[in-house]
Amino acid sequence: MKKASSFEIVAARCWNLLNEGKPFTPIFVVGVFLLYHITQWSDPGFWSACGLGLLVTLPLFILYYCFDFPLFLRNYLWFPLVAAILIWESSEFSLYLLAIGLFLFFTIYFWGTFYYRLRIGTTWWNFTRFWKLVLKNSDSTSGNAQEQMPKFLLLLFVWNHYYRQFENGTSSGVGTGLLFAAGLLLYSFMLHRYLFDWKPAEISTYTRDSSKVQAGGEALNKKVIVIVVDGMRKERFEEADAPFMKKLRSEGTEYAQMETVYPARTVVCFSSMFTGTYPREHGIRSNMVWRLGIRVESIFDSLRKVGKKGRLLGIAHLIDSMGDDVESVTAVMHNDVADRNIIERAKKIMAEQNPDLLVAQLIGVDQTGHSRGVLYDDYTQKIAEADKLIEEFVGWLKEQGMMENTTLILCADHGQADGIGGHGHLDEGERYVPFFLHGPTIKQGHRIDEKHSLVSMAPTLAYLLGAPFPSHSRGPVLTEAIDQHD
Repeated sequence: MKKASSFEIVAARCWNLLNEGKPFTPIFVVGVFLLYHITQWSDPGFWSACGLGLLVTLPLFILYYCFDFPLFLRNYLWFPLVAAILIWESSEFSLYLLAIGLFLFFTIYFWGTFYYRLRIGTTWWNFTRFWKLVLKNSDSTSGNAQEQMPKFLLLLFVWNHYYRQFENGTSSGVGTGLLFAAGLLLYSFMLHRYLFDWKPAEISTYTRDSSKVQAGGEALNKKVIVIVVDGMRKERFEEADAPFMKKLRSEGTEYAQMETVYPARTVVCFSSMFTGTYPREHGIRSNMVWRLGIRVESIFDSLRKVGKKGRLLGIAHLIDSMGDDVESVTAVMHNDVADRNIIERAKKIMAEQNPDLLVAQLIGVDQTGHSRGVLYDDYTQKIAEADKLIEEFVGWLKEQGMMENTTLILCADHGQADGIGGHGHLDEGERYVPFFLHGPTIKQGHRIDEKHSLVSMAPTLAYLLGAPFPSHSRGPVLTEAIDQHD
């Protein structure tokens, strides 16, 4: 299959400006405002009044960029909008109707139908389902209607009010706008201080200082294969027809409460899994990566220190985080063949490069959740397809003699919530992921019920392959799964 082209890598970054909720809000508001006033563009006075109005509104833009309003907190976004309507005169409803119409067109048709049709071959009729997914969605993307709508309506309302003020040659009420911004700041801070309490607890110590075992000694395994079924929701996995993965789980060790990180976005999760630490430390805080590259060592760096090689096979987004350690695959292909092509590419990498660690990202399940929803049969059918491909790949590895002293790890990077397969804010279905290990050094028929975190991935890989722990790894080695007898 094709690698992600340079154009696709750049296009993916550009798409994230519209996909991620934080950059989408200001881009959308500015675009709608300018489009609404398009007939006045030739008037220099318009740009003067527009700029001054934007300047007064800028603190609100900054606040809504800095503060997410996850899950039920988004319900509180309507109160500032109501307050603004009570303070300032309501007018130009056509502006707000235009904004709502363009938002629904962008999310339901352009994104949910046109974009997915061109990229992964979704039906042209996908909008008939996608509108319901957008209205229920709770993740941190622009498709979160219940968060985006009160945000962009407030910004447009206040901006247009001050635009009209400056257009009429008056600057009265600017102080009121600044006081409103100060009130919104206090309101947002209080909500996040006292109600935003569901982030996973972080581990305060480094693995090297707290681990009962030391990495960098004799390797337990010759190879480790990690297959990440992107976006595989835990309970939907249980419902799916996936006999091979469930057989591996029953014959190996399962971590029944493996917790992802916050925010549960793909690039964030992969960065945490393969550095062993959290977004505040590795620097990747969303799929929109402003500063390319992780800021700490990864498991791939650790392997290089002992003359070993690791490869990460995944989509273009992951290059923004892991750089040259990624073997990129194009994400522009029909979803029915995406995972098949990835498995074939994985075989080629193993045959030609023979890495000590291979991480392969299967994307079909995640893309189905995003385009068709996770509570439909389409989603569990895609899990069943992934199961057959994984069985084929493991069989091929055995034929090549590559499974004799190899640990196989199967997991998801995050789950998916209702709506458009949302993930980010740790809604129901996102937080806990399937995670199990299988191999000659792994305990058989073992289940761990205590809570663990995906940040344990990197140090566990280091321990199995005889490499040092990544520099900022905080997760404990998953020693409960390792058979210690000789």
